[in-house]
Amino acid sequence: MMKLLGLPMLASEHGKHVDDFILYVHWLMGVLFVGWLAYFLYALFRFRASKNPRASYAGAQTHASTYLEAAVTAIEGVLLIGLSIPLWAKFADKFPSPGEATNIRVVAEQFAWNGVYPGADGEFGRQDFHLVSGTNEFGWDYTDPKVKDNFKGNLNEIIVPEGKPVIATISSKDVIHSFKINPMRVTQDAIPGMAIPIWFKPITNGTFIINCAQLCGNSHFFMKGFFRVVPQADYDKFIAEKSRTAAASAGGFE
Repeated sequence: MMKLLGLPMLASEHGKHVDDFILYVHWLMGVLFVGWLAYFLYALFRFRASKNPRASYAGAQTHASTYLEAAVTAIEGVLLIGLSIPLWAKFADKFPSPGEATNIRVVAEQFAWNGVYPGADGEFGRQDFHLVSGTNEFGWDYTDPKVKDNFKGNLNEIIVPEGKPVIATISSKDVIHSFKINPMRVTQDAIPGMAIPIWFKPITNGTFIINCAQLCGNSHFFMKGFFRVVPQADYDKFIAEKSRTAAASAGGFE
C-alpha cells in the first residue's frame, strides 16, 4: 500500500507513525469516495424522472445521513486526537536529552544550507549578532572557550551519525525557508530571528536530499542540499578533524 501511495523511502524512526497516519487517512478517504459515489449512483437510479414524475417536497424521513455524518466525524476525531496530536506532541515536547543526541544547527540562506556543529566538546559557544562580520558570519564570541571548536561544515552538506537522535535547530539569515527531508519525514520552516528545534532519529545511512519547501526567491528551485547519515565512527572522525582545524583557526581571533 505504501508503494501504491508513492511514498519515499523511510529513513527515520518516527517516520513509520507518519506513514501509518497517511495510510489511515487514505483508507478513510477511499471508503468515503466509494460510499458517496455509490449513494450518488443509487440516487440517480432511484429518483429518476421516469419513476418520479412529480417532485416530493417531504424530503428524507430517516436520520440515516445524520448517523453517517456522526460516524465519519468520530473516525476523523480518532485520527486527529488518537494519532495526529499525540505524534505531534511527542516530537514537539518530548525531546531527548542533549547528551543522548547529536546537536547541530541548520542555517538557511538564499539559496543554500549551512550545517553548524558544536565540535568535539558537544557544546555551542556564545553568539552575538553585533559580532557578525565578513569573517564571523555567525557572530561567534571568541572570548568564550566553548566557541573555539565550533565549526561550519561544507556548504549544502549536513552530516549526522546513524542510529542516534538528532536535535537540529533551524534558523535563517534572510527570508523564510523550509527545511524538508522527505525520507526522514521532517519539515520545519526556517524563520529569520527565530531558532526552532526539531528532532528525529535516522535509522538508515546514506545521502538524502534537503529541499526548501517554502518559496524563498527567484532561485528557490536551486536550493538543494545533501543530508548524509554515516556510521558513528565516521562521524566521530569528521568531528575530531574539523574541531582541530576550527580550534587552530580560532587562535587568530583571540
